[in-house]
Amino acid sequence: MKKIIFPVMLLLLLLMLSGWGYKGHRIINQNTANFFPATLSYLKPNWTNIMTLYASEADNRKDTDPNESPKHYIDIDNYPEFVLNGQISQVFDSVVDVHGYAFVIDQGILPWATLITFDSLKACFARHDWEKSALFAADLGHYVGDGHMPLHLTRNYDGQYSGQSGIHSRFESKMISRYESQLVYQADSVNYIPDVTDFVFSCIYTGYGYVDSVLVADSAARVAAGNVTSDAYYQTLWAKSGTFTIYLLRHASQALASLIYTAWVQAGSPIIYPSAMDDLTPELNTRLLQNYPNPVKGSTIIPIEIIEKERINLRIFDAAGRLKEVLLDQEMQPGISEVLLNTGAYPDGIYFIFLRTGGGKMISKSFTVKN
Repeated sequence: MKKIIFPVMLLLLLLMLSGWGYKGHRIINQNTANFFPATLSYLKPNWTNIMTLYASEADNRKDTDPNESPKHYIDIDNYPEFVLNGQISQVFDSVVDVHGYAFVIDQGILPWATLITFDSLKACFARHDWEKSALFAADLGHYVGDGHMPLHLTRNYDGQYSGQSGIHSRFESKMISRYESQLVYQADSVNYIPDVTDFVFSCIYTGYGYVDSVLVADSAARVAAGNVTSDAYYQTLWAKSGTFTIYLLRHASQALASLIYTAWVQAGSPIIYPSAMDDLTPELNTRLLQNYPNPVKGSTIIPIEIIEKERINLRIFDAAGRLKEVLLDQEMQPGISEVLLNTGAYPDGIYFIFLRTGGGKMISKSFTVKN
């Protein structure tokens, strides 16, 4: 399982487990505002733009915070009581009493991380800390999104127990990128949530119900295409999973909107006036996002989010600090650029992406090659 004892194994897992990928998380957070009731309309657009901009900030923290990774998953089918009864205790301390702290952390703490973040959002609303409330809402959206990604809810998170290794990135990143334009859904009304804990756990159970659906879709696509890399494979994967993928993304946006509305009501329904939004100015910097797929076999995509036109230098180094190649050294326009890196000639191992901006900012990410 996802042991946190060995540093190398931990690094590999941090690189692989990234929810719906940055595109999926952005879609969830961006669409959430469409579900807001009229009483929250004043949060648009400044507040909701921040929530969207920082949709994957929780993933970015994995690079520096070893306590972040377990917040993004729960291998709930490693709990005997879940296998028998379809649920586990919602009380963290009770689960620890039964199974031990190390076991619980090893299986992931996604539902409890979601609840803690909800409480933090509510506290920000109560004290009218609008900028931090937007950042906590972004994190809440990320954890809610992970709770709707089936492969973040099972011990078979990468198909390693069913002979389907690599399905995690194929489903959440590659397929989402190919069919991003079709990930469109209508908004609906949201309601106050009387029991937030029950609600969060029910979302986990709903997401888990699609684990087999993802694996069946992958098996059908492999049979149809004879491989897992061709257009034919992804066309079949989408045909078999597209409907429930859109449902899960939509359900995540609606769940997030309901949680935000509930936190606001529980905080006393504070009102913010448009003039108060002027100070909500997040750090708008060029960002290096995690490459996908990762681990890499043959090639990978390196996304860069550029806020303002500037010169970008992108280099790859091996674990010994030797320069492998320069991928970019040019002026780039604002927007998300996806840079292709071919690793066919790279020996297996860990590599580092270094991005330097025209303003001198240095950003790095690591990835693993398994050719």
